[in-house]
Amino acid sequence: MSAGFDVAGREAPATTPPPRDDDARSPTVRDKVVSAALWGVNLAFLAPAMGAMTALFSVVPPDRVQPVQRWYCRSQLALTGCRWRAVVHPDVDPDAQYVFAQNHTNHFDHVAMYNATPHFKQGLELESHFKYPFYGWFMRARGTIPVPAAREGRTEGLVASARAEVERGHSILAFPEGTRTLDGRVGPFRSGVFVMAQRLGLPIVPVAVTGMYDVMRKGSWIIQPGVDVTVYVEAPVPTEGTTEADLPDLERRVHDAIAARVDAYFDEAGRG
Repeated sequence: MSAGFDVAGREAPATTPPPRDDDARSPTVRDKVVSAALWGVNLAFLAPAMGAMTALFSVVPPDRVQPVQRWYCRSQLALTGCRWRAVVHPDVDPDAQYVFAQNHTNHFDHVAMYNATPHFKQGLELESHFKYPFYGWFMRARGTIPVPAAREGRTEGLVASARAEVERGHSILAFPEGTRTLDGRVGPFRSGVFVMAQRLGLPIVPVAVTGMYDVMRKGSWIIQPGVDVTVYVEAPVPTEGTTEADLPDLERRVHDAIAARVDAYFDEAGRG
């Protein structure tokens, strides 16, 4: 539900190691059969659920029906067959507003993190994705902020749209990598999310989701059930009083916080 763009503590118990020890292995017949069944169930749920929420948002503001959206996220995630938990840093205030910056793995990312905190989170999404049936209609009805392809004036427009959401009491959810990972690790960040947070004066909350790379990967339709998915919501990184000269340091701090969790996940399983 989000996209990156460029400019023109509670301790967690040990997790079950990732089930895919050999990243190069080809899907088995069983993998394909199980995945086909999971996709069938997911799509059978997604279309009517998103259609119903889209209709609901036309008469009720989305932030007034959070329980429905949280139910949808729980259900969609459960239909992948994963086991989910969240570890939230005690400095994350449920009544404050933030820019949540999450690593980007697959199409289930937003449902993976959404229920980790009680905040209403408005996402950023590529403008071209609003053309998709059901998903695009849902995003438009929910008020998702479109990210245009053209760079000219893009940052100013996105900051203005995000500011309007903040004035409504909403937080922002963004994927600063701007694209899904190809190897499970955290890639380079694009600067636009940090420019936006700095101009709005909102703290940035690093969000590291581990396990989703083993649930499904970019370029593959295989869904692997039985994976432990953990959402780590880290301590907020303040932006108030910072200038554009501080942006590289903000970006580094957020990137390091997310990458540390993701790298530890792979290293624990001997996949470093």
